[in-house]
Amino acid sequence: MKTLSYYPVIQTADVVATTSFYEKNFGFQSLFTSDWYVHLQSTEDMSVNLAILQYDHETVPQDARKPTQGLIINFEVSDPDTIYDKFQAAGLPIVKSLCDEDFGQRHFITMDPNGVLIDIIKPIEPTADFAEQYAEGVAER
Repeated sequence: MKTLSYYPVIQTADVVATTSFYEKNFGFQSLFTSDWYVHLQSTEDMSVNLAILQYDHETVPQDARKPTQGLIINFEVSDPDTIYDKFQAAGLPIVKSLCDEDFGQRHFITMDPNGVLIDIIKPIEPTADFAEQYAEGVAER
């Protein structure tokens, strides 16, 4: 299978509020907008996309018609410290404070209006124990 595109779809009860959250805080713009579905694209990188879907819309199989739960979306960035300060000042919930992890990340976690966790990450040098677990050449990026 050759994948041409990949993006998460957040099922929500409030398409408008969820769309606004990602446009305001993450620099997305709407490429397609309806009352039940919005396709978002990053204004900085066309390959970064996200969709927002009314969870109980008829296109969703009956047994799956519920808001998204248990999802973490990762955004890899160059400067998590600045974004952390910006999000704190904007009043976004910080559910994990900015920290360095032995496995090779400087990150913090916030949350969207639906409870979807958003992990803001910058790769850093892992400790020797964790460096051994990476495929050859990956930990050096």
